[in-house]
Amino acid sequence: MTEIRCVVEETFLVGESPRWHEDEQALYWVDIYKPSIERLDTASGERRTWPMPERIGCFSFCRDGRLIAGMQSGIAFIDLSDGTVERVFDLVPGNPEIRFNDGRCDHNGRFWVGGVIETMDQRCNALYRYDTDGTCHQMVDGLICANGLAFSPDGTILYHSDSRQDYVWAWDLDRETGNIANRRVFAANDIMEGRPDGAAVDAEGYYWICCVGAWRIARLAPDGTVDRVVGVPVQRPTACTFGGPDLKTLYVTTATFPLSEAALAKQPLAGSVLAFEVDVSGLPESRFRN
Repeated sequence: MTEIRCVVEETFLVGESPRWHEDEQALYWVDIYKPSIERLDTASGERRTWPMPERIGCFSFCRDGRLIAGMQSGIAFIDLSDGTVERVFDLVPGNPEIRFNDGRCDHNGRFWVGGVIETMDQRCNALYRYDTDGTCHQMVDGLICANGLAFSPDGTILYHSDSRQDYVWAWDLDRETGNIANRRVFAANDIMEGRPDGAAVDAEGYYWICCVGAWRIARLAPDGTVDRVVGVPVQRPTACTFGGPDLKTLYVTTATFPLSEAALAKQPLAGSVLAFEVDVSGLPESRFRN
């Protein structure tokens, strides 16, 4: 049995995008709908919250100390020291139903981010690549809810999912150019086993994915087969990341939205941040090269 512990007991609406900051030995994440960026100093237990001006789905750390984020209106740089939000790419101006959802930086410091439509009923979103020179490129289209973005240890495979089409895909990634090719199905989720949500890759190249709706997290081998399943005490685990001094702690964000009061009564830790120990370390989080 895996021991699951609660590291932040709070009813976040949709906790997402957990990211471990190695220099600070701190965990960051977002609440999409609050909206906010959250921080936990795991040694002292100190908490910080930064309110955001609009919904925020994901972020990565930048080399200059700022964050790069996928938000309601587009891609933006965020300076937590003074609260400055500098938007650098507009997603779909004037459409409040579409926002950015999941993303992170590849090993070469480019920011990949995909969109979602809140109604979850149209394949109108895409996966984008925001380069270090400030240009943005649409890479994959036909998505409903982009999710599960992660990279293999050598940075030559890109993984991403669609939480409504219930697939995880793998692509060959050219690290120098950022181009992708040879799309294939990496995993096909059975809805009874949870829809594919946020994910992370460990040092052995195994893909850890939160199976939202199914009280579980799965570890998938490089060939897509299920290697391990970890049950969690919440129905909606949303995303995971490796942290701790040795990157052997898997931190998991969770959600209360859109659960009913009756469902929430059965899972008092819904919305909290959970953690458990693993045998294989994760990969350091890549930072945007600006």
